[in-house]
Amino acid sequence: MTLISSITLILVLFFLLALGVWVPFALMGAAAIAIAFFTDVSMGQVLAISLWGSSAKWSLTALPLFIWMGEVLLRSRISDDLFTGVAPWLSRIPGRLIHVNVVASGIFAAVSGSSTATCATVGKITIPELRARGYHDGLAIGALAASGTLGLLLPPSIILIVYGVAVEESITRLFIAGIIPGIMMMLIFMAYISAWSLINPTKTPPPEPRISFRKKLRQSKRLIPVILIMIGVIGSMYAGFASPTDAAAVGVLLSLVISKAYGSLTWRSFREGLTAATLTSCMIAFILAAAAFLTTSMGYTGIPRALAQWIGSLGLNTYWLLIALTLFFMVLGCFLDGISVVVLTTAVLLPIIETAGIDKIWFGVYLVIVVEMSLITPPVGFNLFVLQGMTGKNIMSLSASALPFFFLMILCIFLLIIFPGLATWLPTWIMQ
Repeated sequence: MTLISSITLILVLFFLLALGVWVPFALMGAAAIAIAFFTDVSMGQVLAISLWGSSAKWSLTALPLFIWMGEVLLRSRISDDLFTGVAPWLSRIPGRLIHVNVVASGIFAAVSGSSTATCATVGKITIPELRARGYHDGLAIGALAASGTLGLLLPPSIILIVYGVAVEESITRLFIAGIIPGIMMMLIFMAYISAWSLINPTKTPPPEPRISFRKKLRQSKRLIPVILIMIGVIGSMYAGFASPTDAAAVGVLLSLVISKAYGSLTWRSFREGLTAATLTSCMIAFILAAAAFLTTSMGYTGIPRALAQWIGSLGLNTYWLLIALTLFFMVLGCFLDGISVVVLTTAVLLPIIETAGIDKIWFGVYLVIVVEMSLITPPVGFNLFVLQGMTGKNIMSLSASALPFFFLMILCIFLLIIFPGLATWLPTWIMQ
């Protein structure tokens, strides 16, 4: 009976998604069928309890605040300051100013929490600048597409908040766990850019004129506002002064003050940022509520427990299990956005990873990196859509540019599997 119900729900869910039904409606439709045909509980009662339970969580209040902070910064002059402040220090490294895409994305990711915001904000200034200087377009675009995904991994990550709420894990610990893997990914990207530039010296423009150390420092002063936001948001959490929600409120206040100081905060930009943040937050909340309904209904059918028992009976060791899950997420990520992937699979996978003895903090970081890969793969690669609007290139051309970085992300996943301490050591050391 469990096998029949599992196959039925999977077919129903993918059929609804294939029809173009919105993700939350598809989730609720599958849940309704599970309750109606495979249980004898009251659908109305389950729906009411699950929807309210998924919405009435204090930890979720950090989500709209971080989204709003990213929207405010997206409309400020911060991207210009990032380029001006970072570029002088990277102009003599092989690959030169293409590294700005990686470093600036990492910095902005640490204050926005959004991948698309990171890609759009950094790209709107770096793409014209790199093209004007004659840098290889494919390498520059691929680096930006991949580096933009750092917004999902480096704190404050919106998707880690969603995962933390779903598995009832500390959001602060998840934020800390993403730091070392995020830095590792940046270094791997920069190593590839340097190696490519050394192999293809004719495709790299001549170095920029040398400037004095004092001038570099003077230009780096423009990074001070970004650093203040990072300290206010991340530092307050790690020092124990603020919860993620409190830190998000601090981030919103600092971003508004800095945007006002830049002269980019007007009533129009304020309304636009607030409206965009509201729409995004409602979309995520709707998906979370629908996923909670599906999770509850699946609990009544016994599917997660049966799947966990079945996978356990296969005798797969942890490494083979993770390889299988990586392939599964790579396929799923081609058709769903990252948040949908997380909320759709968490209910089924949580018993499985707990049975396999996999740390939930580590799995959250692993899951985010796999989801990041879907942002640069068609047909639902959101970073590719952002870059398409900026560059005018077609999706397949952009995908080809991002392909080498896709394989570098796979390398990051294997390093994380081989060395799990990359994700678990720092939160254990800080939060002990």
